[in-house]
Amino acid sequence: MSGSRLLLSTLSLSAMATASLLAATPAFAADAAANAASADVGDANADDDASGAGGAIIVTSAKTTRSATELPAAEIQKILPGISAFGAIQTLPGVMYQTADPWGNNEQNMSLFIHGFAINQLGYTLDGLPLGDLSYGNITGLTPQRAVISENIGNVTVATGAGDLGIPSLNNLGGAIETTSSDPLKRMGVQIAQTVGSYDTSRTFARIDSGTFGADQGSSAYIAAARQRARAWDFNGKQGGWQVNAKYVHENDAGKLTAYFDYSDKQEPNEDGTTTYVNPTTAAQAYAPYVRPYLYPDWQAALDYVDANGNTPTAEGSNYRNYFSAALRTDYLGYLKYDANLTDNVSWSNQAYYHHNDGQGVVAGPLGQSLSVAKAYYPTLSIGELVDATGGSGYITRVTQYRVDRGGLVSTLRAQVANHAIEFGGWYERNSGTIWRNWYALDVDNPTDPYHWQHDPLFTQYQMEYRTDTLQLHLQDKWEVSDKLTVEGGVKTSLVRAKGWYPIQPIAGSYSGMVGGLPSGTITTSNWFLPAIGAKYDFNGSEQAYFNVQKNMRNFGTAPWSTGSQAAFDYFKESGKPETSWTYEAGLRSRHVFPGSFLSSFDAQVNYYHVDFSNRLLAVSTTVGGLGGSSITGGTTSLFNVGGVTTDGVDAAFTLGLGGVVSIYEGLSYNNSKYNDDYSNGTTTYATAGKQIPGSPKWMSKTVVSANIGPFQAQYTGMYIGKRYATYTNDGPVKSYFMSNGRIAVDLPADLLHLQKASLALNVTNIFDIKGASTISTSQPSSVYAVYPIAPRQWFLTLSVGM
Repeated sequence: MSGSRLLLSTLSLSAMATASLLAATPAFAADAAANAASADVGDANADDDASGAGGAIIVTSAKTTRSATELPAAEIQKILPGISAFGAIQTLPGVMYQTADPWGNNEQNMSLFIHGFAINQLGYTLDGLPLGDLSYGNITGLTPQRAVISENIGNVTVATGAGDLGIPSLNNLGGAIETTSSDPLKRMGVQIAQTVGSYDTSRTFARIDSGTFGADQGSSAYIAAARQRARAWDFNGKQGGWQVNAKYVHENDAGKLTAYFDYSDKQEPNEDGTTTYVNPTTAAQAYAPYVRPYLYPDWQAALDYVDANGNTPTAEGSNYRNYFSAALRTDYLGYLKYDANLTDNVSWSNQAYYHHNDGQGVVAGPLGQSLSVAKAYYPTLSIGELVDATGGSGYITRVTQYRVDRGGLVSTLRAQVANHAIEFGGWYERNSGTIWRNWYALDVDNPTDPYHWQHDPLFTQYQMEYRTDTLQLHLQDKWEVSDKLTVEGGVKTSLVRAKGWYPIQPIAGSYSGMVGGLPSGTITTSNWFLPAIGAKYDFNGSEQAYFNVQKNMRNFGTAPWSTGSQAAFDYFKESGKPETSWTYEAGLRSRHVFPGSFLSSFDAQVNYYHVDFSNRLLAVSTTVGGLGGSSITGGTTSLFNVGGVTTDGVDAAFTLGLGGVVSIYEGLSYNNSKYNDDYSNGTTTYATAGKQIPGSPKWMSKTVVSANIGPFQAQYTGMYIGKRYATYTNDGPVKSYFMSNGRIAVDLPADLLHLQKASLALNVTNIFDIKGASTISTSQPSSVYAVYPIAPRQWFLTLSVGM
């Protein structure tokens, strides 16, 4: 079936599902008209629930000259209680988020694309605080799910084209994702939610709000905690951890003081990607199982799986099974923010923040797969002696350990001068990060637990130190030319000084691609003129037209220090150019409310965008197979400037409110992102010109249908993800899929239970239990790639009460 025919079939299925739900009358969020109501109504609802007012997906946002979509708290929790911010926004147009667990929490195999830009090319904030680079294993930031408990999210706004000039980010070549934590409620209260479900899931959330207090009744606070435990769906691994949030707000005529704290301690079972050869030439290459479950906790099965020398079955090739793998992360995040009202027309916001992280990425695998490393550190030992030296089990444990300490200040001065809203802001951050690669014995008589920190390594393969100093400034003017026309323009500057070095170097022969040692040095990335200009024209209070043009730049990150030699680093330092993008977007918005009519509200946006992406860097690993397409032994990365990428695309979305009962949302996206040039690694030229960037689909469709009938609610979500490519040369296509999720809920008689509110909800993910590829891992230009599986159908039952 062609892509267009499959898309039409998908849309037909969405329409049939919509009709079925309309006939059955179970439903989705509060009527979209509520979102168009006054701010007073929103504030009143926010007092009833920490998650804020219930409302449909808002496809026309207040981001005046940019395309943006807002997802309110109530909608986030309807998708799945406890879902991550990223897991929630996958319903929005132009956004594709993939991971192997239904909450969207697992970071090792997460994938995010917005308008063809990948997860490390976007900007992220929480309450204006920069979250950093969210690549897996980074030492510069943390994901939203570790920064705020899901139930404490106030809303998530996704700018799909280009983020605001003031976004504190080094990566936002494309859009930005702004997550906001909810403020404390004005009344004293307690909220408790308990979720149980598939694979022994148990999630507990509790929050206590103080209500207003103090002499002027201007203070309020809350403390909240979440505990989640679940078994991995394809093996007996454990997903879990604790998270605590606390927030204090004091507000009066002088300004608003906010203090926020987050503690997150999480353990995630990793998932091994399936290495897939486009044209396998051996039986081992052709072996490509749908899942590669770990053998943990069956230690005897693990011992029986390898031979006496720690070798895996030859027939399984790169898709052998490891004993266990897990990601352990502990984070402390806090900020102090004061928004001062200096005069009636001048305000000054200052936010100081600090983030500390300790982490371990643990893999216990067969010794035979890591033999090159072990032999390098024990060159005089025979194979049998190596087995004994590493615990006698035929296994060895590799741990990548992380430390992050970063702090900074975000400052913004705003002034209203006649019909000009002038904003001048700055961001400074100092980041200090360390990565250790340690190897541990796995004792045949006393195997270690993957969910506790590993201690006493056999040897440290390498240690990397990384420091950055960042300064970003912006100046912009929002000019209200008339009641109908608004023009917004400004400029941003960015300066990053990054230094990296290796106090401990790998031994020769232990690290693929290394020549003479891993590099050290300093790289400064700067651009003093990153302009933006946009405008919005309001035709009649309901229809708007807008456009925005903006240039952005991405910092190199740690990639240059992953090259294989000092010479390669020095060459890149002299000749390498940072990735930059020019984003052009234009669109139409419409918002209408029809009180008393069957069609009670209509909210729509159509957005066209064009991106000229320059100096696109491809990172090609020197190893194949194992974890995410690269070997467990690790290796260097080669960076290639493949020139430009040209993107053209369209997003169209609408939300209909029907009779104050039913809400229907549809988001359709088309994205055509292609490389402009071929590239050469010095010996081979790869035909990448005209090829679609890997991992990002051309077509996506998102449907959300919901209704409220008295105390009963229901919601259906359908997502079509079109065909993707898994290699730079597009010789590895990955099939499209359509996934359905659902929810039914009932409000319980709270008065009879002497509660403020009570509800019971059943969520089912992947209703039809489809199989396919979620995240794609691309590490080679052609011939081979890795894919991760889609999580199977799961159910979750949640009881929520408010007191």
